[in-house]
Amino acid sequence: MKPFKTVSASEVKQLISDIKPLILDCRDLKDYRAGHIDNAMHVHEQLRDSLIKKADKAQDMSIYCYFGHASEHLAEMFCDFGFKQVYSLAGGYASWKEHINSTGDL
Repeated sequence: MKPFKTVSASEVKQLISDIKPLILDCRDLKDYRAGHIDNAMHVHEQLRDSLIKKADKAQDMSIYCYFGHASEHLAEMFCDFGFKQVYSLAGGYASWKEHINSTGDL
């Protein structure tokens, strides 16, 4: 069993609305700069290490990548370091964009 929860784009949208999780984008910087989920932070090694050392482990965290694979590895790593509520966006940013395009939500 995974220590994190895999969620759909619509579920992430609801999480953002309801609990305002920490949102982490683990794609490369070029793609992050080209577009990302509002309030998402680009995860680089220093930020990752800082979060592991200093962040509130009870804070909800939603992680995404391109298509949902790399974010699962990062989500599992954060869980291994004691984070309690970690979510990985199924289908990654591609599913987020598809959801936004199909619903008109922002």
